[in-house]
Amino acid sequence: MRAQVVIIGGGPSGLLLGQLLHRAGIEAVVLERKTRDYVLGRVRAGVLETGLVRLMEEAGVVGRLHREGFVHDGTQIAVGGEMFHIDFKALTGTPVIVYGQTEVTRDLYDARAVAGARTEFEVEHVVIHDADTDRPYVTYDQHGDRKRIDCDFIAGCDGFHGVSRQTIPLNVRREYEKTYPFGWLGVLSETPPVHDELIYANSDRGFALCSMRNAHLSRYYIQCALSDHPEDWTDKAFWTELKRRIPAEMAERLETGPAIEKSIAPLRSFVTEPMRWGRLFLCGDAAHIVPPTGAKGLNTAASDVNYLYRGLVRYYQDGDSEGIDRYSEKALLRVWKAERFSWWFSGLLHRYPHQSAFDLKMQQADLAFLRDNESQQRAFAENYVGLPY
Repeated sequence: MRAQVVIIGGGPSGLLLGQLLHRAGIEAVVLERKTRDYVLGRVRAGVLETGLVRLMEEAGVVGRLHREGFVHDGTQIAVGGEMFHIDFKALTGTPVIVYGQTEVTRDLYDARAVAGARTEFEVEHVVIHDADTDRPYVTYDQHGDRKRIDCDFIAGCDGFHGVSRQTIPLNVRREYEKTYPFGWLGVLSETPPVHDELIYANSDRGFALCSMRNAHLSRYYIQCALSDHPEDWTDKAFWTELKRRIPAEMAERLETGPAIEKSIAPLRSFVTEPMRWGRLFLCGDAAHIVPPTGAKGLNTAASDVNYLYRGLVRYYQDGDSEGIDRYSEKALLRVWKAERFSWWFSGLLHRYPHQSAFDLKMQQADLAFLRDNESQQRAFAENYVGLPY
């Protein structure tokens, strides 16, 4: 079997890259470890930057997104029982769209099926061969058979635990990591959102976030200890604690219900450099992870896809390799800016162990500056809606 590009990982970044390449006339095969239903069963965040929306438009998969997505012109920050608004549209001219990552993935799978593009599910024991030569290939097991795909390039979109990053020799890659001393306990409930915009809350009991998937499906988070387990938290305990961390007016309006999904996610900042080795390119979580504060994970993966897609099109259509040669440099420049924003925003909202009285005063001063200073709000808004590619 042969393809111009092998994409390892059938999540949103791999599927988006595949759809964009298909529309440019470049053959790409997507390899996914799980089934389609399993991938679509993952519940993930869904705040989309304008850059990602434009890529979806270029990929021809925005019909449902524009019909069902929620356009958010701003967000709410809650501090000490009060809220203030940051108006993205007024400050930058640009909103964000709330549309679940699962729905993005579903739309891309549907488009790929309509196009007749190749997607191989339930692949195991993927091995990348000769990525540092001009004749790379990939082998894998599928339903008991060993298979091989020869290709020109390989895109590693297979996440933090995937094979792609591990293929780059240790003497070539350098990794940077920060782990946070808390996690997020998240609950999904079939209840209407408490507010028509996201609420990020800083309270003396810890961070909280009120988010949504649609008009009847809400997603809520609270900061918790890393030692906690989802089963430690009854629904009643979760709702009680959430209400303590958001303004009283919002707590009174909050509609509670049974949790249909409950999980705890640790927070991590991680970057590997470089994002290219020979003809292997890393995209998304395979190369970098951000804390969920600020919703940069999917969006940063999309910016990687943008640079790689345009570099490959330039290579195949014009014989010009500058785009792929500079891929890692361009992608990392934007990645580190997103890492900085996510790290800063996390520090602004969470309670950290061993925070001194001085540390807390500095956090309060930062929040007051954001509330009162238009230039700071503009900088926040520019980062939140997405820096240019």
